[in-house]
Amino acid sequence: MEPLPRKRLDHDTPNWVKPDSVFFITLCAQARGNNHFCTEAVGPKLLASIVYRHEKQIWFCHLAVLMPDHIHLLLNFPEESVMRRVVGDWKRWTYSAHEIPWQKNFFDHRLREEEGLKQKAEYILQNPVRAGLVSTVEEWPYIWRPEGG
Repeated sequence: MEPLPRKRLDHDTPNWVKPDSVFFITLCAQARGNNHFCTEAVGPKLLASIVYRHEKQIWFCHLAVLMPDHIHLLLNFPEESVMRRVVGDWKRWTYSAHEIPWQKNFFDHRLREEEGLKQKAEYILQNPVRAGLVSTVEEWPYIWRPEGG
């Protein structure tokens, strides 16, 4: 049986979504199972690029967690920005700077009020623990969140 073709996601935010909505975004490397992101050579540079975009208000990052073959972000975007373009520009830059082989597209999920930012952040922070990479979240060096976040 042939696999079904992947549906292209447009990532256009409907006009009824509040401009300050937070999105849970997952980006995956092309070859899953390989460590693309959590190395001393790449990890700190990726986190620095996330911080740079946060400080320049290209996006507003509430949390970034690098895993060996994927990245989780909790982001919201300036009202005039298009999520697809902002994330795509970052993926192009990381490919150019670090030759990261990204999977096409990315997963995004708008957080609804009942989910809560704090609960989603805690779930994401536990990812390295659930994967058996560390015993506690505090041991994982590939996390960034703003001061007080």
